[in-house]
Amino acid sequence: MTKPSPLSRIRIGSAPDSWGVWFADDPRQVPWQRFLDEVAGAGYEWIELGPYGYLPTDPAVLAEETRRRGLRVSAGTVFTGLHHGPAVWDRTWAHVADNAALAQAMGAEHLVVIPSFWRDDKTGEVLEDRTLSPAQWRDLTGLTERLGREVRERYGLRIVVHPHADTHVDSEENVARFLDATDPDLVSLCLDTGHYAYCGGDSVKLIETYGERIGYLHLKQVDPEILAGVVADEVPFGPAVARGVMCEPPSGVPALEPVLAAAQALDVELFAIVEQDMYPCDPEKPYPIAVRTRRFLRSCGA
Repeated sequence: MTKPSPLSRIRIGSAPDSWGVWFADDPRQVPWQRFLDEVAGAGYEWIELGPYGYLPTDPAVLAEETRRRGLRVSAGTVFTGLHHGPAVWDRTWAHVADNAALAQAMGAEHLVVIPSFWRDDKTGEVLEDRTLSPAQWRDLTGLTERLGREVRERYGLRIVVHPHADTHVDSEENVARFLDATDPDLVSLCLDTGHYAYCGGDSVKLIETYGERIGYLHLKQVDPEILAGVVADEVPFGPAVARGVMCEPPSGVPALEPVLAAAQALDVELFAIVEQDMYPCDPEKPYPIAVRTRRFLRSCGA
């Protein structure tokens, strides 16, 4: 058996999401101490902060809790609705600032930015049109550039925008439109392989076409059979996750080996953070999956 080439420029991590954590506080989620214990035990060295308030927000406390487990923080995550225009800027910035300050204090370099959902991810209620108007596109791209500039100037972090199911930055067409309309110096992409496949995109093609815009990776796979049912039934993202649409690698798509190889070929340092959406899930389920996933990624050279 040929040993895979080492992916020397890819830094592997995981996130609270892979432990079924979507909210700062939810009785169905594992306690943060258990997440930190298990993510370290599974062999990961890098983590994301997850929803603000899930992990301790006191940098001194979080620094000690991660240090003694051999963990480091790669990024924070924020949700934004910048296509709504300047009226939402102040509220957005208050949310961003808390997350960015903690990420900066923990030595992170990135802030993952997820656009807001056009339908509720729990109830499926349609909140707004799934297609943006030209004016909304201008607000989205212009204010995202402003966000990138201000986050860099104030906190020294680079924003990476995360295409996501049930948002306006989702499909191949919409991702290309977003990238073509934003300044590469201010806005990079967090390519989530699962979400991009969920929305019909080809991750390898995206890396090869927009390589200079790829600033961060989320590693995830979808189950094609479950996805087909989700699409046919127009199931919202939350219930789709409960159906198991995001599955344990290497059982789904896209194949991660060629994605990692394409990312390595970019010749830049990249984080690749495992994110297997599993909310809600049995608290005993995530750890064995995390161990197997880390073993699989090592077999890919990562």
